[in-house]
Amino acid sequence: MSTELDNSFFDVGDKTALVCIDHQQYQKAIVPQLTELGYKVHLGLFEEDVLLKLATYNYDVVVVYENFKGSNQYDNPILRELTKRAGALRRQHFVVLLSHQGATNDAMAAFTLSVDQLVNIHDISNFRPVLRRGVAQHRDLYAFFQEAQAQ
Repeated sequence: MSTELDNSFFDVGDKTALVCIDHQQYQKAIVPQLTELGYKVHLGLFEEDVLLKLATYNYDVVVVYENFKGSNQYDNPILRELTKRAGALRRQHFVVLLSHQGATNDAMAAFTLSVDQLVNIHDISNFRPVLRRGVAQHRDLYAFFQEAQAQ
């Protein structure tokens, strides 16, 4: 199993993920699970780098650590940027907030924080099945919307 990050450009049809986690222990837990799910992963370690990557690539999954660069879930610069995006563009990403606060899969907390899924740090070892289920539900929920946008 390879856990190396793909630093190249993505090919059409690739499953892509941007990991905005500046805590090395959490990175080492999340990246291999994304790789096992078939995602090509880019790391975003600095705000400017993340914003450039978001402007350049359309990631399928964006994982954001709530305390990225000393922020919290309410003043996180990455979450703030993602919520400023137009609705159709925003729905193209499945945004996961890695949190110390909320419970994993708490839909109401995720909604209030404008993310698609919340994963508590204590559930990080179960990230892969939690993400797989969340992405499938998101795909089903927005299937009609995505089809309408494609026409």
